[in-house]
Amino acid sequence: MTTAAPRSTNTLTGVPALPPLLARGALLSPLKRPRPDAGFPRTRLVVPALRVDLARLAAYERVCGFPTGEDALPPTYPHVLGFPLAMRLMSCRDFPLPLLGLVHTSIDLTRRAPLRATGTYELAVHVDALLPHRRGTEAVVVTELRTGGAPVWESRSTYLARHRTEGRPSPGAPRQEADTPLPVRAEWRLAGDLGRRYGAASGDRNPIHLHPLTARPFGFPRAIAHGMWTVARCLAEHGTPEAVTVRAAFRAPVPLPGTVTYAAADGRFELRGADGRLHLSGEARPYPAT
Repeated sequence: MTTAAPRSTNTLTGVPALPPLLARGALLSPLKRPRPDAGFPRTRLVVPALRVDLARLAAYERVCGFPTGEDALPPTYPHVLGFPLAMRLMSCRDFPLPLLGLVHTSIDLTRRAPLRATGTYELAVHVDALLPHRRGTEAVVVTELRTGGAPVWESRSTYLARHRTEGRPSPGAPRQEADTPLPVRAEWRLAGDLGRRYGAASGDRNPIHLHPLTARPFGFPRAIAHGMWTVARCLAEHGTPEAVTVRAAFRAPVPLPGTVTYAAADGRFELRGADGRLHLSGEARPYPAT
């Protein structure tokens, strides 16, 4: 892991527009030389008075299966709020991983209290570390939401840039799948345009999610579902307490179109393909742990 260094804080007047950031990231991607010991931005981006766009929230709730019209944010929605700030950091010249083809591999999040959709929040995002992975290099991105100076939501996401590792040892060893699948609760048929619909609601228009033609250059024969859609859809089905800790690992891409089974028991949940392949595993537990 790269040694930590003092961070600076950059206070923004609002959330930056995504299209220019995605375009900049795409243009700079061929110039990036990813490696776990590279330098990375030490800036913490802060939006001090963020309000939620309720129309955009409703679109997100519909595509993910959450109820609409409630004065409450789904547990995964602050990730969407912080995504443009993460893209500003990950699309800049001194971020060493190429934005194109970057794959979200895991998220740990904690909602400490109910989040009102009509509330005002301080939003902050920073890159915390680079880590070696058996398939390349991962970046750890931290997102925080505060109200009245108190933390109410935070997450740690890992994003993988795949590249040759030249046989170096890696802590990112393959995770062991559970021996016995969880009890199946539902089967979902996923349309081929799911990635485009979620991308429109969330702003995440990574080409690997949009169309087979844009996914193939990155090694995917078909478009794949967003990892954050899979965990959000599971949590919408699973339900969560007002204060909750969620851990989710994106084990294998979910090709679009396709069929998956949702399974859950004892606070754990998972998505599997028709062939039994594990795509997502996770758990939702009350916070604080009892």
